[in-house]
Amino acid sequence: MFLVRKIGKLFIDWVQSVIDFFYPPFSKFMTLQFFRYGAVGGFNLLVDWTLYFIIYQFILEKSLVDFGFIAMSSHIATLGIKFPVMLLFGFLMQKYITFSTSEIRGRVQLLRYSIVVVINLIVSYLGIKFLVESVHLYPTISNMIVTLFTIVISYLSQKHFTFKTVTASND
Repeated sequence: MFLVRKIGKLFIDWVQSVIDFFYPPFSKFMTLQFFRYGAVGGFNLLVDWTLYFIIYQFILEKSLVDFGFIAMSSHIATLGIKFPVMLLFGFLMQKYITFSTSEIRGRVQLLRYSIVVVINLIVSYLGIKFLVESVHLYPTISNMIVTLFTIVISYLSQKHFTFKTVTASND
């Protein structure tokens, strides 16, 4: 366990140093935390889109998923499959790289993060369903459009709810 923590710490430090290396030109326009959020969020977004594409195209092969008691379109089933992977990946990246100064207990952060992600999942479900089935856009493009919208919801929620920094009150 010690070795895993040591490797994890080295990885986190390395990722932060790479992100921070590119920060100086942006320092006049945004905080380091916001820059890290954008970098981590951008990476999460690419992983999300890639995972969605791979699952939709190659694992589900654009086919209806029949569970026996319910049949689900592949573009919606893909959301359900990638959800737990991106939940854990996104939480760990944001907790340890972007919002590392928050003193809220990890399990509370995970619960709050999960609530925000579920809200985003509902928005994604409704948005993708609408764009694919009513507007007739391609599922991957629909996912990208909806994801851009949920980024705004996510940042504000994570900063002010999930990973908020607890400040001492002036007694």
